[in-house]
Amino acid sequence: MAHLKSYKYQSVDKSFISNYILRHYWNAAVNLLPMWLAPNMVTLLGFFCILINVLFLQILVPDLVGPAPPWLYYSFALGLWMYSTMDNIDGKQARRTGTSSGLGELFDHGIDSLNCTLASLCETAAMGLGPSKTGAFTALIPCLPMFFSTWETYHTHTLYLGAFNGPTEGLIIACAVMIISGYLGPQIWQYRVADYIGYSELLGSLTFRDLWIPTILVAFFTAHLPSCIWNVAQARRKDNLPLWPVFFEWIPMIVFTASCAAWVGSPYSVLLRENHLVAFCMTMSFVFGRLTTKIILHHLTRRPFPYWTISLVPLAIGGILAWLPLFGFDPISPTFERWYIYAYLLLAMVQYFVWAVRVINRICAVLDINCLTIKKRNIAGKEPTGFADQVQFAPNGDVGKTIKGL
Repeated sequence: MAHLKSYKYQSVDKSFISNYILRHYWNAAVNLLPMWLAPNMVTLLGFFCILINVLFLQILVPDLVGPAPPWLYYSFALGLWMYSTMDNIDGKQARRTGTSSGLGELFDHGIDSLNCTLASLCETAAMGLGPSKTGAFTALIPCLPMFFSTWETYHTHTLYLGAFNGPTEGLIIACAVMIISGYLGPQIWQYRVADYIGYSELLGSLTFRDLWIPTILVAFFTAHLPSCIWNVAQARRKDNLPLWPVFFEWIPMIVFTASCAAWVGSPYSVLLRENHLVAFCMTMSFVFGRLTTKIILHHLTRRPFPYWTISLVPLAIGGILAWLPLFGFDPISPTFERWYIYAYLLLAMVQYFVWAVRVINRICAVLDINCLTIKKRNIAGKEPTGFADQVQFAPNGDVGKTIKGL
């Protein structure tokens, strides 16, 4: 835990939109926050914007097809934008109040991990994809870039965001899709591309929905993943370490992805047939959240890479049970599978929160900070806050030179 006290957050963002447009918006937004508001609370408030929309989704468009009232899709876009805003100004609030710490990165990226499937579930509903394989893919695919970015950060100790990245451009596209669905209806994504741009002899019956999965996969495998591998390779070469052992660290994500694909893709499963996709995505939110947050924790504390988490076991078992007829056994009953899914949700949620609370309390005790509030400190009758907390007084009492140096 001693590494937490010397931790410094490092990031590289090459996005033109972030650096030249949104940066001014974020700087203005953070100045609207009161100085007593803790950075982690800012992160949590942004996450609540997503949770409220998931609740709206379950009430108003439980089939994930719709069409729902137009305001719901606008709410999806607004909630996602507010989440992004809070996610980008929480660090600024930390520096503004002098409360930056390793807990902030753990909390921030931990919430990002939980949000991967939940925000994308709203995207599934906005496009009217329903409890289909395409809908499940849309809800779960953000876990891949999130994992590899976390893996990259573990080795490089720097968060890299490219010229075109998911948290900025990807999120803007997602918000635009939701707004279009609110204005034209989710059925717009089932229209033929040729009806809008021509070339019907070439495009045939290709719909906008048909382009969705190939576009996401091409972007991931040609841009995001190679960039992560390249940056990790550079970091390993700099430290004179071999590259090949790090690929074994992909094992937990391979198990996660293969198990999800097996379960969702099984023709014997009731997961999609009876529309349990929301419950499944909520479960995967906690499972994936624990998987990646453990990597972040081990990065902060400079511990060996965590190859496994116990919450993956029920997922792997579920993927196997969904394909029992392939091995000559009778398929599991729909009743058993329903109980299994919701029991797994409860188990994953309890495991996550028990673990998260223990970790947060331990870090707060070591760093002598609060998680969701800013602790007031009494020093010689004063209660310094923000920048003053970080002033180191010179041994000879020459405060002026010390402040000038800072």
